[in-house]
Amino acid sequence: MSDKSAVQTVAGTDGRPRCRWCAVAPEFEAYHDREWGFPVKDDVRLFEKLSLEGFQSGLSWRTILAKRENFRRAFDGFDFHRVARFDKQKVARLLLDEGIVRHRGKIEAVIHNADRAISLQNECGSLASYFWRFEVARKAAALSQPVSTTAESVALSKDLKQRGWKFVGPTTVYAFMQAMGLVNDHVGGCVIAREVSQARSQFKVPG
Repeated sequence: MSDKSAVQTVAGTDGRPRCRWCAVAPEFEAYHDREWGFPVKDDVRLFEKLSLEGFQSGLSWRTILAKRENFRRAFDGFDFHRVARFDKQKVARLLLDEGIVRHRGKIEAVIHNADRAISLQNECGSLASYFWRFEVARKAAALSQPVSTTAESVALSKDLKQRGWKFVGPTTVYAFMQAMGLVNDHVGGCVIAREVSQARSQFKVPG
Protein backbone atom coordinates (compact mmCIF):
# COMPACT_ATOMS: atom_id res chain seq x y z
CA MET A 1 0.00 0.00 0.00
CA SER A 2 1.32 3.45 -0.86
CA ASP A 3 1.75 6.13 1.78
CA LYS A 4 -1.07 8.05 0.12
CA SER A 5 -3.44 5.08 0.35
CA ALA A 6 -2.54 4.62 4.00
CA VAL A 7 -3.56 8.19 4.75
CA GLN A 8 -6.93 7.59 3.08
CA THR A 9 -7.70 4.35 4.90
CA VAL A 10 -8.11 3.09 8.45
CA ALA A 11 -7.57 -0.39 9.82
CA GLY A 12 -10.82 -2.27 10.41
CA THR A 13 -11.55 -4.72 13.19
CA ASP A 14 -9.72 -7.41 11.19
CA GLY A 15 -6.70 -5.15 10.64
CA ARG A 16 -7.39 -4.68 6.93
CA PRO A 17 -7.58 -1.16 5.40
CA ARG A 18 -10.93 0.46 4.74
CA CYS A 19 -12.29 3.91 3.84
CA ARG A 20 -11.62 6.22 6.77
CA TRP A 21 -15.29 7.00 7.41
CA CYS A 22 -15.67 3.45 8.79
CA ALA A 23 -13.96 4.62 11.97
CA VAL A 24 -16.65 7.19 12.75
CA ALA A 25 -19.01 4.64 14.35
CA PRO A 26 -18.76 0.91 15.17
CA GLU A 27 -21.80 0.04 13.08
CA PHE A 28 -20.35 1.63 9.94
CA GLU A 29 -17.90 -1.18 9.17
CA ALA A 30 -20.58 -3.80 8.45
CA TYR A 31 -22.55 -1.31 6.35
CA HIS A 32 -19.39 -0.37 4.45
CA ASP A 33 -18.34 -3.99 3.86
CA ARG A 34 -21.70 -5.49 2.92
CA GLU A 35 -23.75 -2.73 1.33
CA TRP A 36 -22.07 0.55 0.41
CA GLY A 37 -21.16 0.63 -3.27
CA PHE A 38 -22.45 -2.80 -4.27
CA PRO A 39 -24.82 -2.49 -7.26
CA VAL A 40 -28.55 -2.69 -6.54
CA LYS A 41 -31.41 -3.20 -8.98
CA ASP A 42 -34.26 -3.95 -6.57
CA ASP A 43 -36.81 -1.16 -6.88
CA VAL A 44 -37.88 -1.25 -3.24
CA ARG A 45 -34.29 -0.99 -2.01
CA LEU A 46 -33.66 1.89 -4.38
CA PHE A 47 -36.75 3.74 -3.18
CA GLU A 48 -35.86 3.04 0.45
CA LYS A 49 -32.35 4.39 0.11
CA LEU A 50 -33.39 7.56 -1.67
CA SER A 51 -36.05 8.11 0.98
CA LEU A 52 -33.58 7.60 3.83
CA GLU A 53 -31.11 9.97 2.21
CA GLY A 54 -33.88 12.55 2.20
CA PHE A 55 -34.42 11.98 5.92
CA GLN A 56 -30.69 12.34 6.49
CA SER A 57 -30.67 15.88 5.11
CA GLY A 58 -29.31 18.05 7.92
CA LEU A 59 -28.57 14.99 10.08
CA SER A 60 -25.91 12.27 10.21
CA TRP A 61 -26.08 8.89 8.47
CA ARG A 62 -25.39 7.29 11.86
CA THR A 63 -28.72 8.64 13.11
CA ILE A 64 -30.58 7.24 10.12
CA LEU A 65 -28.79 3.89 10.10
CA ALA A 66 -29.60 3.38 13.77
CA LYS A 67 -33.27 3.98 13.01
CA ARG A 68 -33.39 2.11 9.68
CA GLU A 69 -35.41 -0.87 10.96
CA ASN A 70 -37.86 1.54 12.57
CA PHE A 71 -38.21 3.38 9.27
CA ARG A 72 -38.83 0.11 7.45
CA ARG A 73 -41.56 -0.81 9.91
CA ALA A 74 -43.15 2.63 9.79
CA PHE A 75 -43.13 2.82 5.97
CA ASP A 76 -44.30 -0.73 5.22
CA GLY A 77 -40.87 -1.88 4.12
CA PHE A 78 -40.75 1.06 1.69
CA ASP A 79 -43.12 -0.71 -0.68
CA PHE A 80 -43.90 2.46 -2.60
CA HIS A 81 -47.19 1.09 -3.93
CA ARG A 82 -48.38 0.90 -0.32
CA VAL A 83 -46.70 4.10 0.85
CA ALA A 84 -48.43 6.07 -1.91
CA ARG A 85 -51.76 5.25 -0.21
CA PHE A 86 -50.77 6.74 3.15
CA ASP A 87 -53.33 9.37 4.22
CA LYS A 88 -53.39 12.28 6.67
CA GLN A 89 -54.22 9.97 9.56
CA LYS A 90 -51.15 7.88 8.75
CA VAL A 91 -48.99 11.01 8.65
CA ALA A 92 -50.33 12.00 12.06
CA ARG A 93 -49.38 8.60 13.47
CA LEU A 94 -45.90 8.80 11.95
CA LEU A 95 -45.37 12.18 13.56
CA LEU A 96 -45.89 10.47 16.92
CA ASP A 97 -43.45 7.63 16.15
CA GLU A 98 -40.33 8.20 18.26
CA GLY A 99 -38.47 5.49 16.35
CA ILE A 100 -38.12 7.62 13.22
CA VAL A 101 -37.25 11.22 12.34
CA ARG A 102 -40.48 13.10 12.99
CA HIS A 103 -40.22 15.78 10.33
CA ARG A 104 -43.54 16.45 8.61
CA GLY A 105 -41.97 17.74 5.40
CA LYS A 106 -39.75 14.69 5.00
CA ILE A 107 -42.52 12.23 5.88
CA GLU A 108 -44.89 13.83 3.38
CA ALA A 109 -42.11 13.90 0.78
CA VAL A 110 -41.67 10.11 1.01
CA ILE A 111 -45.41 9.61 0.48
CA HIS A 112 -45.41 12.07 -2.40
CA ASN A 113 -42.33 10.46 -3.95
CA ALA A 114 -43.94 7.03 -3.67
CA ASP A 115 -46.59 8.21 -6.11
CA ARG A 116 -43.89 9.60 -8.39
CA ALA A 117 -42.06 6.26 -8.15
CA ILE A 118 -45.12 4.40 -9.38
CA SER A 119 -45.35 6.72 -12.38
CA LEU A 120 -41.65 6.28 -13.08
CA GLN A 121 -41.92 2.51 -12.82
CA ASN A 122 -44.83 2.51 -15.26
CA GLU A 123 -42.89 4.68 -17.67
CA CYS A 124 -39.52 2.93 -17.54
CA GLY A 125 -40.47 -0.61 -16.54
CA SER A 126 -38.59 -0.31 -13.24
CA LEU A 127 -36.94 2.29 -11.06
CA ALA A 128 -33.67 0.48 -11.65
CA SER A 129 -33.90 0.96 -15.41
CA TYR A 130 -34.28 4.68 -14.83
CA PHE A 131 -31.65 5.22 -12.13
CA TRP A 132 -28.94 3.19 -13.86
CA ARG A 133 -29.07 5.54 -16.82
CA PHE A 134 -27.10 7.91 -14.58
CA GLU A 135 -24.36 5.45 -13.67
CA VAL A 136 -20.89 6.91 -13.24
CA ALA A 137 -18.33 5.25 -15.54
CA ARG A 138 -17.00 1.91 -14.32
CA LYS A 139 -13.43 2.94 -13.74
CA ALA A 140 -10.88 2.05 -11.10
CA ALA A 141 -11.73 2.78 -7.50
CA ALA A 142 -11.30 6.38 -6.44
CA LEU A 143 -7.82 7.35 -5.26
CA SER A 144 -9.04 10.01 -2.87
CA GLN A 145 -11.97 10.57 -0.58
CA PRO A 146 -15.31 10.85 -2.42
CA VAL A 147 -16.68 14.15 -3.66
CA SER A 148 -20.18 15.28 -2.69
CA THR A 149 -21.62 15.76 -6.19
CA THR A 150 -20.84 14.88 -9.81
CA ALA A 151 -22.24 15.86 -13.16
CA GLU A 152 -24.30 12.66 -13.07
CA SER A 153 -25.83 13.43 -9.68
CA VAL A 154 -26.64 16.97 -10.78
CA ALA A 155 -28.34 15.61 -13.90
CA LEU A 156 -30.29 13.00 -11.93
CA SER A 157 -31.36 15.54 -9.32
CA LYS A 158 -32.55 17.93 -12.00
CA ASP A 159 -34.51 15.23 -13.81
CA LEU A 160 -36.15 13.95 -10.63
CA LYS A 161 -37.18 17.46 -9.64
CA GLN A 162 -38.69 17.99 -13.08
CA ARG A 163 -40.68 14.81 -12.46
CA GLY A 164 -41.97 16.23 -9.20
CA TRP A 165 -39.78 14.42 -6.66
CA LYS A 166 -38.91 16.17 -3.39
CA PHE A 167 -35.77 16.16 -1.19
CA VAL A 168 -33.61 15.05 -4.10
CA GLY A 169 -30.86 17.67 -4.26
CA PRO A 170 -27.54 16.81 -5.97
CA THR A 171 -25.75 15.96 -2.71
CA THR A 172 -28.60 13.75 -1.48
CA VAL A 173 -28.78 12.04 -4.85
CA TYR A 174 -25.03 11.46 -4.97
CA ALA A 175 -25.03 9.81 -1.55
CA PHE A 176 -27.77 7.53 -2.92
CA MET A 177 -25.67 6.76 -5.99
CA GLN A 178 -22.62 5.93 -3.86
CA ALA A 179 -24.58 3.54 -1.67
CA MET A 180 -26.47 1.79 -4.47
CA GLY A 181 -23.40 1.12 -6.60
CA LEU A 182 -23.96 3.62 -9.39
CA VAL A 183 -20.42 4.74 -8.60
CA ASN A 184 -17.53 3.06 -6.79
CA ASP A 185 -16.24 5.60 -4.30
CA HIS A 186 -14.25 3.25 -2.11
CA VAL A 187 -10.75 4.70 -1.90
CA GLY A 188 -8.01 2.90 -3.78
CA GLY A 189 -6.42 1.30 -0.72
CA CYS A 190 -9.72 0.00 0.71
CA VAL A 191 -9.98 -3.80 0.90
CA ILE A 192 -13.60 -3.63 -0.29
CA ALA A 193 -12.83 -1.47 -3.35
CA ARG A 194 -11.85 -4.46 -5.49
CA GLU A 195 -14.93 -6.44 -4.42
CA VAL A 196 -17.19 -3.57 -5.42
CA SER A 197 -15.35 -3.10 -8.71
CA GLN A 198 -15.79 -6.78 -9.51
CA ALA A 199 -19.46 -6.73 -8.54
CA ARG A 200 -20.05 -3.74 -10.80
CA SER A 201 -18.18 -5.36 -13.70
CA GLN A 202 -20.45 -8.41 -13.44
CA PHE A 203 -23.62 -6.39 -12.92
CA LYS A 204 -26.06 -6.34 -15.80
CA VAL A 205 -27.57 -2.91 -16.07
CA PRO A 206 -31.39 -3.17 -15.97
CA GLY A 207 -33.22 -2.26 -19.15
